Formats: sequence, C-alpha cells, structure tokens
Amino acid sequence: PKTPAKNIAYSPALSPATAAWAPVVHCTVKTDSRCRELAPPIPDAMSSKGSVVLAYSGGLDTSCILARLKEQGYEVVAYLANNGQKEDFEEARKAAPKLGTKKVFIEDVSREFVEEFIWPAIQSSALYEDRYLLGISLTRPCIARKQVEIAQREGAKYVSHGAPGKGNDQVWCELTCYSLASHIKVIAPWRMPEFYNQFKGCSDLMEYTKHHGIPIPVTPKNPWSMDENLMHISYEAGILEDPQEPSASRSLHEDLGQAKAPNTPDILEIKFKKGVLLKVTNVKDGTTHQTPLALFLYLNENRFLGMKSRGIYDTPAGTILYHAHLDTEALIMDWKVRQIKQGLGLKYAELVYIGFWQRVEGKVQVSLFKGQVYMLGWESPLSLYNEDLVSMNVHGDYEPIDATGFININSLRLKEYHHRQSKVTAK
Repeated sequence: PKTPAKNIAYSPALSPATAAWAPVVHCTVKTDSRCRELAPPIPDAMSSKGSVVLAYSGGLDTSCILARLKEQGYEVVAYLANNGQKEDFEEARKAAPKLGTKKVFIEDVSREFVEEFIWPAIQSSALYEDRYLLGISLTRPCIARKQVEIAQREGAKYVSHGAPGKGNDQVWCELTCYSLASHIKVIAPWRMPEFYNQFKGCSDLMEYTKHHGIPIPVTPKNPWSMDENLMHISYEAGILEDPQEPSASRSLHEDLGQAKAPNTPDILEIKFKKGVLLKVTNVKDGTTHQTPLALFLYLNENRFLGMKSRGIYDTPAGTILYHAHLDTEALIMDWKVRQIKQGLGLKYAELVYIGFWQRVEGKVQVSLFKGQVYMLGWESPLSLYNEDLVSMNVHGDYEPIDATGFININSLRLKEYHHRQSKVTAK
C-alpha cells in the first residue's frame, strides 16, 4: 500500500459485523476499554464484500465514507435524495464516480415527502415539546425508505449513512431500514471506534481527502451546521451549543429577515378537506395553488418564518399549516372530540417527562419583536443540558458505539413485524 500521510493511520474495514481486515497499520485503540487490538491484515481483505447503498451528499463526511468503503472492498452505490434542499445535484452526480462508485442515483422524493409524511403530521397537529414541527424527524424515514428500495433493486446487502453517533438521525434512518427489510445490514462509520478514533474532527477528514485526492467543495464556514428540506431548515451545533449565547439567536433572526420583514401582512386563504390541505390562494393577487407540492413550495416562499429553538428551526410552510389546521379544528370539532385529540397528543409527553413539571426553575432572556417572542438564552440550576455530552466536537463520557445496541433492541419488534408481514404476503 501507499505510504500513509502524516497523522493518518489506515484502519480496519468498515463492517457491520466481523469481517476481513483491509491493509492497516497494526495499532491499538485505547479510548474505549471494550475495543480489542486491531488484527493484522489477511491476504483476501480487499476482495469484494458486495454492494452497499450509501446515503451520499457530496459533502466532507460522506465523501470520505465513500472512499473508505471502496478501500475496504465494497462496491458503492451512491444515493442522493432530493427532498427540497438547495443543492447542486449535478455536481454531486459528477463527483461520486470520481470516487469509484458503481452507480449514482438521484431520487426526487419531494412529492411523497409532502403527501405521505408532512400531511399526516399536519393532520395530527404534531408538535414535539411545544416547539418542534418535526422537520428532520419526518424527512429521515422518507429518505431511508427510498434507500432500502434501491438496495433491494440493486441486490445490495448493505446500506450506509454519515449520521453522527450522537443524535437521533441514525435511529430514524436505521429503524426505517429494519422495518422495511429485516435482513439489511447497516454500516454506520461514526459508531465504529476505528473510524471515529481516527477522524476526530474536520481537520482529520480534510487531511484524508488531501491524501486520497478526494474533491470537496469549499464553502464559507458558518458558526453552526444547517440541514434543509421542504419542511424546514435547522441550525444546530457550533455556537448554538451554548444555551446562554444570545448572539446565536440574534444572528439567525437577522439572517432570516425578521427585522426586515414588511410592515403590512400577506393575506392567504387556506382550504382543507378531510384534514388535508386542498388549496391556497393569495387574496391580494389571486395566485392559487392546488397540487400538494406546488402549494407547499408556495407557502415556503411566502416570507413567513417559523418557530425557533436551539437548534433553531425555520419552518415557514409547516408553521402556517399547523396554525391554520389547529384553528379549523376549533371551528368544526365539538369540545369532547377536540379534548380527546389534544389528550392523545399530550399523553406521550406526560409519560416521558412525568414528575418534571414541578421542576421549572431558571432564567430566560427573550426578545419581543413585531408580535413574536424569541428566546435568546436560558439557564437553570436544574438543567439536564450537558454541553460536553451533546457537542459534536467533544468526545465526553458518551461512547457512540453504544447506540448500536440501542438500535438493535428497538428494531427487534420491527424485524419481527416484517417477518410476519412477509409470511402473510406469501400466502
């Protein structure tokens, strides 16, 4: 093998289970006591291990993962989902083959995302912890479902993603995969000690791209990370990890245009039927949209800004429809039916957080502007927030590998459900 670059150690094959090791430098992982000494290479380590469908974005993480999977002998199928984000898909289509992909699929899942994921959330008035309209929670299963479809179509035994070992993305993705194909195997590099111990941050990943000649688009560095889809844009990590930092909220409010918002309202007429959005009309200019995707895109472009929290979520269309649907319910539901609906929505929060409602103690800094209340920062002696634990830049006491067991346990019922459904379908 080539002489490794400075500070770059070739490490064992990315594998969801015990497998042959690729050519590596013999070393010992010391950060996790449960990790054994890495085995030396064996002759057939570079033989093909089959196909893996990688959820690929063309960014730093997934480009490195793609190259690494190729190193370990996998045939990589790159998959990009278009769910409404502003992204240069053609550039990504050109970049992936340069890294040795077997195939590249760019799938537009926007329509099904709106009709099959967003609409049910609007119908149920889904709002997590009184703030979050579930923009990321809704899109990950939609993306993963198409990933499984491609894997089945291409005869791939594996799927892979670049979700970090901290956070819910990995859970949403993998539980979806297991519920649709219980036999599928997931390669999650950011939960593998041999991967996250080597790549401790962006600088290590960048060094790897230089050594392997991996083209990475250079973009201005933001003080936070962004994730965009039709439902919303989320801003997380970076300076947002400090809940007492007011400049983070202030900067985003300015970037999102609230201070520059017009002083006259836009008037929309929104029509629902059977709980589903049917038509949107701009009363001022008569503009009308009726197809699900078109009207959702229109609401996103209508200069409305959504609910904010840390992470801060910009959810224009979702916020409009949430309130419009909620007020329509008040008009057509009798008090008892509405009470039942509200109770079902609150029950989950009650069971999870039972006993904590009395423990509300702390200090909050808010900004009041144009009829809105914006949270700038907060602190409490009873806070459950641990910056070192959740930070993407600090290892802390959390071992990402632990998430594998959590997902395995939680997916058991989904795998059994899939087995049962397979038997029913076969009859």
